[in-house]
Amino acid sequence: MARAPRWADLLASATDDSLAALEEAAGRDWSRPAHGLDWTCRQTLDHLALGLTGYAGLLIARPTDRYITLFASLDPEAPVADCLDGLRIASALAGSTIRATAPDVRAWHPWGHSDAIGFAAMAMTELTLHTYDITRALGIPWTPSGPTSAAVLARLFPGAPSGHLPSDTLLWCTGRAALPGLPRRAEWQWDGTVR
Repeated sequence: MARAPRWADLLASATDDSLAALEEAAGRDWSRPAHGLDWTCRQTLDHLALGLTGYAGLLIARPTDRYITLFASLDPEAPVADCLDGLRIASALAGSTIRATAPDVRAWHPWGHSDAIGFAAMAMTELTLHTYDITRALGIPWTPSGPTSAAVLARLFPGAPSGHLPSDTLLWCTGRAALPGLPRRAEWQWDGTVR
């Protein structure tokens, strides 16, 4: 069985990978819409910080039927480069919480009550997808890493098709790309339940 510390390390690696791409784009126009989203690139970055902090909060509070009441956001007046520090902090908080959470702990999420490993996979999914959305909008070539994509697919998308690169499959599972013989999905969600 996979252990939470290994997943916390995977989250740290996914964060480093995402931040390297986002730092490259820091001087571009973040008021543009993120690729395929109604949010701007800047709003998408704030969503990432909120989501990662929220996942830590869910594991700490352990609600059974609702989201937590703590919301963390980035300073809207700060330069993007400084806000990337906020994303690193949010990821570190999530990783520390994942590492410290006992294996039997469960917390609510609308897409399935989950454990620390599930929340790590959700955080990695958010980082990967929204880095993809932002970099596409800002013209930075970036592809989700194979190991991150494979881990996320195994944990959150048990019915994912096989025979494709993990990054391509993750983009298909989340409605961002087509696969040979499989059109782009219009609707999707992951399954965070513990299996």
